[in-house]
Amino acid sequence: MTLLVVATGNPGKLQEMQEYLVGLDWELTLKPDDLEIEETGDTFMANACLKASQVAMATGKWAIADDSGLSVDALNGSPGIYSARYGKTDAERIERLLFELGNELNREAQFVCAVALARPDGSIALQTEGICFGEILRAPRGTGGFGYDPIFYVPEMRLTFAEMKPELKRSLSHRGQAFQALLPQLKNLLNVE
Repeated sequence: MTLLVVATGNPGKLQEMQEYLVGLDWELTLKPDDLEIEETGDTFMANACLKASQVAMATGKWAIADDSGLSVDALNGSPGIYSARYGKTDAERIERLLFELGNELNREAQFVCAVALARPDGSIALQTEGICFGEILRAPRGTGGFGYDPIFYVPEMRLTFAEMKPELKRSLSHRGQAFQALLPQLKNLLNVE
């Protein structure tokens, strides 16, 4: 079994990645607490590659990282790579986004997730991206999920991410789509490397 360091200190994200990678011959572990990676990229993919590469080089192990966020069309793609820093709490981030959108009629938005896998030398072996299209509601709905989930509405399902059962959200979400694209490549990589 190959050790794969997840470039995060968040145990929840580790568990989520384990669920996506179940059945593969990888043992996932969190990055060391004292290893901080500054996200200086200007795209989700640049940040995912940066985190995966730096964690791989620091640990000498395979590393995986993701970077994700919400991009709102009427706000020229904001909050984008700054989604997590748009406020101190989820409630503040939602409030700021709704305030900035105001009465804008174009509520189209997308959640984007970039995933990168780095070899122990820091070179990027794989990268994928998943996008989930939706709309921003004028008020939160639902109690599940986190972040912008209560205002991110998926018209085909007639639900916000916060109203969805976890399995449904996992299958539709930007992160779910990124990992669905990654899995076949990851299986091939295991056979090649």
